[in-house]
Parts: sequence; C-alpha cells; structure tokens
Amino acid sequence: MKTPLSPLRQRRHTLPASEFRNLTPQDAISVFEIEREAFVSVSGECPLTLEEVLNFLGVCPELSMGWFEEGQLVAFIIGSGWDKERLSQEAMTQHVPDTSTVHLHVMSVHRHCRQQGKGSILLWRYLQYLRCMPGLRRALLICEDFLVPFYIKAGFKEAGPSAISVANLQFQEMEYTLCGQAYARRNSGC
Repeated sequence: MKTPLSPLRQRRHTLPASEFRNLTPQDAISVFEIEREAFVSVSGECPLTLEEVLNFLGVCPELSMGWFEEGQLVAFIIGSGWDKERLSQEAMTQHVPDTSTVHLHVMSVHRHCRQQGKGSILLWRYLQYLRCMPGLRRALLICEDFLVPFYIKAGFKEAGPSAISVANLQFQEMEYTLCGQAYARRNSGC
C-alpha cells in the first residue's frame, strides 16, 4: 500500500507567475478594459473599439502579445500587417496579410502595473518575437510627442509627423527595423 504524500510534497496546480503569449478573441474584453482605462481619460476615445480588437485578434493573433501574471492580463500589444511605406488613416482598421511590415496599434499596461517597467519589457519581448517571424522587416507605430523618447530608447527611429490624427491629437510616426537575427536569450520562444 502506498503512503500518501505529505502536504509539503503534494503537487500543487497553480498558474504560472508570469507568461507572455499571443492574445485570442477570448482575451478581447480584458484587452478593451485596460485600453479604455488608459486612453479615454487622455484622448476621450480608445485607439481600437471592442469590435476592432475582436477583429484583429481573430485575423492576426500572431501579431499580438499579452503579458499575464497569475492568469490575469497586465499588459498587451496589438499589431496588424501593413503594406505601405507610411501609415495612413486606413491602417487604423485594416490588416494586410503576408506583408513585411507590422503596424503596432496599441500598447497598454494595466493601471495597477504602471511605472514598473512593464511597458519596456513587453515591447522588448514583442520586438524580439517579431524578429523570429519570417518575412517581417519593420514595425511602425504612431505616438504623441511625449512618448517619442520612450520609443527611441527601445530602438525606434522617428519617421516624421504622422498623417493620422485622432480626436484632434497629432502624432509622430516611428519605425523599428527588424532585420537580423533575434537576440539569443533563454526562453525567447524562437
């Protein structure tokens, strides 16, 4: 007869402390809640509607990444494919498959997790992940002027004023070159 394991030796079923993975349509509500809290107070509207979040997570989930801690979404990035040199208003709602450019629509961190470096870590992980994807050569995004130094520190270069405006806000377009191999790092997922 087998003796039962002591409580200290019993296997516990727990969620991983921290996990990075592609988002799915099932994550859309959590994504939208974090996005809404982060952007509505600043611009009066979200970069993506719930329907657009669902669409992008349905047609190009591989261009998204979420950071989960103990099963809860704490930060995310949503991207889509784009096929022109610069971003235009139509880039805000379209995904163009099989292109060499990714448009980063939105990156947001849950309000309880801000000012902890999570945005920088998630962006670094996402860019390294994109480097592993065959055919991708660059990433584009738009941001307000005060965020330009953040993206420059992450390796983006200024491409100039964006043709896109939202709620009377003006943006800078930023570009990141993905060419070359992904940085070797343990558990990089490549």
